[in-house]
Amino acid sequence: MKTALFIALAFGVIVASFVFEPAGCRRNRRSSQSDLPTVRMQLGGDTFTLEVANTEAARQYGLMHRDSMPSDHGMLFVFSEEQRQSFWMKNTRIPLDIIFVDAAGKVVSIHQMKPYDLRSTRSDGPAKYAIEINQGRAKEAGVKPGDQLKIPQGIEAR
Repeated sequence: MKTALFIALAFGVIVASFVFEPAGCRRNRRSSQSDLPTVRMQLGGDTFTLEVANTEAARQYGLMHRDSMPSDHGMLFVFSEEQRQSFWMKNTRIPLDIIFVDAAGKVVSIHQMKPYDLRSTRSDGPAKYAIEINQGRAKEAGVKPGDQLKIPQGIEAR
């Protein structure tokens, strides 16, 4: 009898630890509003508010675990080197457009990415920046390869 009671109590504690995860124990999760700095940037005919991912940790986490994003928001990834860049959609729930941009601000390529797709999406040429926005927004804003974008001043990789 004591053994059955012990097993039942132990099982209850294990289940409760998964159901009632204390807020302080959440690791590597960001809410839809992150603590990253933001910049306003013109993409085609529209202005977007972009979170700046300029550290290795911020670039790796990107837009993971978000259920949605406002249509005029996105993320600007900043790299220290201009080279062919590659992205995947691990734990990313939102379908995205990715705009690869070289160091001079020229759009190198634009690709669409599907949620949770682990295949790599590569830039068509060397890029120093990548901008992720909701899928379809690049076309709506009129952004196309060869366009010249104005990268906000002071944006550097750390």
